[in-house]
Amino acid sequence: MYSLIVTAKLNDIDPQAWLADVLARIAGHPVQKLDELMPWNWKARPQKMAA
Repeated sequence: MYSLIVTAKLNDIDPQAWLADVLARIAGHPVQKLDELMPWNWKARPQKMAA
């Protein structure tokens, strides 16, 4: 866990936001594209605007 948190911090990413997003979407994410979820490639999904 520590290495995941430090890696996120080294990539200027909020570790809590990154880990929460990755855990929420990893089950439905294609295996061939898992590299997209790594901290150095990760892009946060835009927050849905409340109506």
